[in-house]
Amino acid sequence: MEKLFVILSIGLFGMACAIELQPELDYGPVAYEFHWAVHDEHTGDIKSQKESRKDDKVEGIYELIDPDGYRRIVQYKADDHNGFEAIVQREPTDIKIPLPEPKKLIAAKVLAPIAPITPLVHYAPKPLLKQESLPEGNYVSVSRPTSQIKY
Repeated sequence: MEKLFVILSIGLFGMACAIELQPELDYGPVAYEFHWAVHDEHTGDIKSQKESRKDDKVEGIYELIDPDGYRRIVQYKADDHNGFEAIVQREPTDIKIPLPEPKKLIAAKVLAPIAPITPLVHYAPKPLLKQESLPEGNYVSVSRPTSQIKY
């Protein structure tokens, strides 16, 4: 038993020595820059964004027209030291956002209440039922707004 333990210990030690830790690869500096914009006056969809990154610092700005016609401008930056910071500004514009045309609804008069899909079921012992001539046993009363069935 001791020999088996020694052999297993040597095997585990050899496996631990075989695993070699390597430092994380350095891919060099990270940098990008992009921007995009949409300007559709028919639907009122007007927005844009511009962002740039160099190493761990990100800076950007985006703007859009809110549904109330105000222009929202958000300037943001993020880094390891300060985290995410944003400055939001709103300014009025003369842009009119087109509202969808209201649809005409046709009202219908309800003549009778709509019957439920499932009937109401009441369980009652025999003395509470109205008919006294029923034979012995348990009864189920099923009722709907327009009819009543007993069986």
